[in-house]
Amino acid sequence: MTSVTVASASQPARRWSVGATWLGLAVWLGVCYAAMAFGGIFGANEWYAALQKPTWTPPNWVFPVVWPVLYTLMGMAAWWVWRKSGFTDAPWALGLFLAQLVLNAMWSYLFFGWHRIDLALIDIAALWLLIAATVVTFCRHSGLAAGLLVPYLLWVSFATALNGAILMMNT
Repeated sequence: MTSVTVASASQPARRWSVGATWLGLAVWLGVCYAAMAFGGIFGANEWYAALQKPTWTPPNWVFPVVWPVLYTLMGMAAWWVWRKSGFTDAPWALGLFLAQLVLNAMWSYLFFGWHRIDLALIDIAALWLLIAATVVTFCRHSGLAAGLLVPYLLWVSFATALNGAILMMNT
């Protein structure tokens, strides 16, 4: 069986079979897409359409275009860290990644499902902190993996501001 060796200057080489490498990518992408699917259950609805929103709110079609790209980048980033370091050598990095993914999925439930803009703002602020921490910990394992999360961090920064503006305009 063919194997792939992944090494860096600071870490010993890790050997994975090609099959395990691709299976790992499928699992990480699957985990991310599952979070996206859960959030999609609570997407934009009549309640959201009736809210007052700032003029800089993107049109609704932007969200289903941006999120799949971001979830794909997220899955690839987690896979890259897992591939280089595994859970044994990167428990904090991958644990933070999974924790932020839970908060990500919860935001849609809080905002669109429960209509709790206030709780969603708390959630997304905590999400932003976890993403930032994930970027820092990923950087210790792979600059590429950390870089793949930067568009996500930027989008969530924008989404946090939007969530806050919508809260202020509707309370």
